[in-house]
Parts: sequence; C-alpha cells; structure tokens
Amino acid sequence: MKEIIKTLKAAQPVGPYNQAVKVGNMLYVSGQIPLDPATGELVTGGVPEQTRMVMQNLGAILEAAGMEFSNVIKCSIFITDMKEFPKLNEVYAEYFEDDPPARETIQVGALPKFVDVEISCIAVG
Repeated sequence: MKEIIKTLKAAQPVGPYNQAVKVGNMLYVSGQIPLDPATGELVTGGVPEQTRMVMQNLGAILEAAGMEFSNVIKCSIFITDMKEFPKLNEVYAEYFEDDPPARETIQVGALPKFVDVEISCIAVG
C-alpha cells in the first residue's frame, strides 16, 4: 500500500503530484525546485543558492517520511547549464559527505518556473 508524504516544511507542489510517495520501505521523492516553503517564492541567486534550497526541500521531505540523506540511494539532477555543474556539485556534496548515492545529471532546455536546478531522489528506510 502506498503512503503519501506531505510537509509544509518543503515547497508545495506546483502541479498534480505529491511531494513523495512511500511504498513499503521505499520513498520516491518528486523533483524539487528552489521554492522557499515559507514564502512560496523562488529563491533568487545563482545555481549554488538554488541548489541549497532544493536540498533543504528534499531534506524536509525525507524527514517527514522518517528518513534522512543517508537513506538516499539515487538522485536525478536536472540543470539548465552544465557549465554550472561544479557549483551545483559543491553544494550537493555538503549533504552527502559519506557514501553518496548513485545519480545522474542531465542538462535540459528548461525546468518548471524556469529555474536552473531540479533534483529528485529515491530513498530506502
């Protein structure tokens, strides 16, 4: 049976989807963009600031499911300019100091609300 995970501590969905769905001990977290959950506004600044907000949103959703970043087994990263990848990677690495998960990073033409970064993840509890 699936369980819908919701928290006000992370950005609210901008479409017909949930923040995360838990099935058994697996958690599937929807792609997060840099929306500040306190204001509902996009985070201003460049890729580092956007990545930090995305990671904070992911962390809040993981917490709502009773998990943390150490439970993450896979991330999918979408970025609009691969030249910015080193900046994204620097912030991302702060959240996965030991045994980082598997991942892919894909350059895309555009993302929701025309942000520069979106990240989704899968975790196991």
